[in-house]
Amino acid sequence: MRSAACGAASQNRSVLSRSDLPGGDQVVRLEKLITAARRAAVDDPRVLDAMRRVPRAAFVPHDQVRLAYHDVPVPIPHNQVTTQPSLSARMIQALRLVSEEHVLEVGTGYGYQTALLARMVSFVTSIERWPDLAGRARQNLAAQGIENVQVVEGDGTEGVPAAAPYDAILVSAAFPQVPEALVNQLRVGGRLVQPIGPGGAERVTLFERSFEGLVPLQVVSHARFVRLYGRHGYQ
Repeated sequence: MRSAACGAASQNRSVLSRSDLPGGDQVVRLEKLITAARRAAVDDPRVLDAMRRVPRAAFVPHDQVRLAYHDVPVPIPHNQVTTQPSLSARMIQALRLVSEEHVLEVGTGYGYQTALLARMVSFVTSIERWPDLAGRARQNLAAQGIENVQVVEGDGTEGVPAAAPYDAILVSAAFPQVPEALVNQLRVGGRLVQPIGPGGAERVTLFERSFEGLVPLQVVSHARFVRLYGRHGYQ
């Protein structure tokens, strides 16, 4: 799902600064997404601050900008869609991230969720199946000055073992179980969120890695996701 680095690791800007804040009408539009996230039970201040600092319009196709500040999925190439912002926020909140952590994201898309993660943690490794999407995500992230991300092209079901272990993993596509390769790349005590199901009717589930394997902790949400394709997913 991705290739090459979007940039070398840089200081994680986890504290909201004046220079990070957009101005004018964009602030009003961003607050619409934050209000939707709050209604979806997102109350982690760091997640909400990340949403306030990432202009979603910079992470959607040009012909979909009118939808950027609505709490809806947005179509992108290859019959894919972006995750609804309030759902991304719920999934990220469930991971209970802290600033020093390294996160693996499976499914970069146009990079909006990647950007949210990058505003909260030390480094994000993101893997994208489609090279053109990976390239677009790199451009979008670079345009926002987000450097603590590596976007890799490849099979998301195999993860990125070269950068493991990870403190948390966020999977943005559906399969009935978590691929074993991802389990093996998660440190003991690490958390993983994945939509569990056949694609189209999922239980977005939070797991924790124990010495014996993954332990399901809670269902974060019920939602619809595209299928997870790859060696350890759908063929």
